Amino acid sequence: MMKQRWVIPFAPALALLVSAAAPVIELDQGEATITANEAPAFSRADIAPLVEALFTDEGVGETRAVLVLHDGEVIAERYAPGYSADMRYVSWSMAKTVTAMLVGFLVEDGVLALDAPVPIPEWQRENDARRNITLRHLLHMASGLDHTEVNDPIWDSDTNQMLFGRHTDDMAGYAVSRPLEANPGDKFEYSSATTVILSRIIADALTDSEDPGERAAAYRRFAEQRLLRPARIASVFFEFDAQGTQIGGSLIHATARDWARLGEVMRTGQGPDGRQIISPEWREFMLAPSPRNGEYGGQTWLNREGGVYDTPVLFPGRAPATLFSFNGHLGQYVMVSPEQRLTVVRLGNTPDSELREAIVMRLARIFETVG
Repeated sequence: MMKQRWVIPFAPALALLVSAAAPVIELDQGEATITANEAPAFSRADIAPLVEALFTDEGVGETRAVLVLHDGEVIAERYAPGYSADMRYVSWSMAKTVTAMLVGFLVEDGVLALDAPVPIPEWQRENDARRNITLRHLLHMASGLDHTEVNDPIWDSDTNQMLFGRHTDDMAGYAVSRPLEANPGDKFEYSSATTVILSRIIADALTDSEDPGERAAAYRRFAEQRLLRPARIASVFFEFDAQGTQIGGSLIHATARDWARLGEVMRTGQGPDGRQIISPEWREFMLAPSPRNGEYGGQTWLNREGGVYDTPVLFPGRAPATLFSFNGHLGQYVMVSPEQRLTVVRLGNTPDSELREAIVMRLARIFETVG
């Protein structure tokens, strides 16, 4: 029998896997205004057809929501029929960047350290080389653990085994049980299982309780206090496995506007009132290229050369190298360009990898137009 999956909402509404009704806080557009001397070299009219293309062009799949913010002000917002600003949208792997933001608070508090071995009891036997895995290794997807994100057949992957297969009741337990296939720090391997380990580390740092409900509640309280409330984000809906571990690599739900707010927090490090949320040091870490993959930082994709794949994940050369992105399965993106003061959210369902590339190239046009 499959055990219960814990879901702890921020507001009393039922989240669906794809979307659900949720309370929305109107964006405060008065916090960042554009003076005459700072007038951008583009107009809303320039952006409108580029947003339209994400919904109507052939070969881009199903776009459900698009937001474009400049200096924190919404300059474009559109939803497909049947979708709205009041719905939550699933993160898929965009959740990884949020998980890393939460890890940063514990590092800032001195509870965790980047280059110390992570406190995983299963790895502490004297001859277990996994005891050398550090928090930095996990955040950089370089743990060396034998995790397979995508496999053939599709169900024979760690991600699908955790989310839909035999290991749904204790995802982190499965993830930490895997052996090493490389020395920690030697190999980049993108892995949702790695981020689930980070989620368990967060919960372990927050409570000694083994009760799944208490672990989930402690995680939720921490996220509310340190990130969501300061950022004025009200719709976030976390999913937890039966052990009370947040499914931090895949399953966070939020409105499109709140995904944009999370992008803005990473753009500025601040909330709407100017209060610092993400420390400059942690933001710098998350956005610095990792040693084994130049287009990946701390659970965040970077618009840089030097990646491990044949085709860049983003679009280096077409927008500033400082651009970064929360990326998710099926074409979920929160792309942020601090130099251009621009945040772009695209949410939808585009199953094929070639179609996702078409989306990325169309998103690139928005950043090129802003210049």
